[in-house]
Amino acid sequence: METRSTPLENRPRLPRIALSKRNRAVVRALNPMLVTYLEASRDLCETDSILFGAALAVCRIIGAKLSTAGRTTGQSSAIPAWRTRIEERIAKARALIGRLICFRSGNTRPRIVRTVRMAFAGTNVSLSQPDIMQKLTERIDDLKQGIAAWGKRIRRYTERSTRFNQNRLFQSDQKRLYKSLERPMVSGTGPVPNQADTVAFWRSLWSEPVNHNEGPWTEVVASQCAGITPMDPVTITPDDVAEAVRRAPNWKSPGLDGLHHYWLKGFVKD
Repeated sequence: METRSTPLENRPRLPRIALSKRNRAVVRALNPMLVTYLEASRDLCETDSILFGAALAVCRIIGAKLSTAGRTTGQSSAIPAWRTRIEERIAKARALIGRLICFRSGNTRPRIVRTVRMAFAGTNVSLSQPDIMQKLTERIDDLKQGIAAWGKRIRRYTERSTRFNQNRLFQSDQKRLYKSLERPMVSGTGPVPNQADTVAFWRSLWSEPVNHNEGPWTEVVASQCAGITPMDPVTITPDDVAEAVRRAPNWKSPGLDGLHHYWLKGFVKD
């Protein structure tokens, strides 16, 4: 299956599908086909890949629209449209300043001259005027002032947006707000750790026997706990999983794997 070797961040975003009889019939039709794959699954990661592949197949069969871009992980880093527009204005103004400075320094290439003429379009300023150098300096100063004003607008809008989000978060989840203030959230855009290195790291911590320096107090605690009955091993059955996801909302935001609760409910091993 194509999703087994695909990193989580490169998986397509599964859309929310209508709870119609046709869509439910497609999900039920795929259930018998998954039995062979689920029984041969070696771990939870492979099981999750199988379920995600089945969900992707359902979306393609019913004609649901799938996003081709990969999903982002961690905190969303999307830049607001208003900030993108202002930054584009700043970039264009800086490029124009560079062209004007080149012309003032004596560069008269056709592209530079054409840009300078466009900068003075509608101002009745001709490049043959005797005071053209003064006009260039004034135009450059105007552009620099515009860049400064746009930069202050970005800072003002950003501060206002931050205050608004913090006020809204304070009303809904104060604990999360205080955590975000104490420790700024970092977007997960760095390199993904190697799976083999991660497994080896945790295996070295939990699977290798270690000789600790046992103090006298450990013997006292051991004697006090000698009469406690050990806890029975916990065995998680498919029924336990089904009961756990039965009351979960269908289309709440999924985890890193991108699999909604709807698919966990729909793909039931018969």
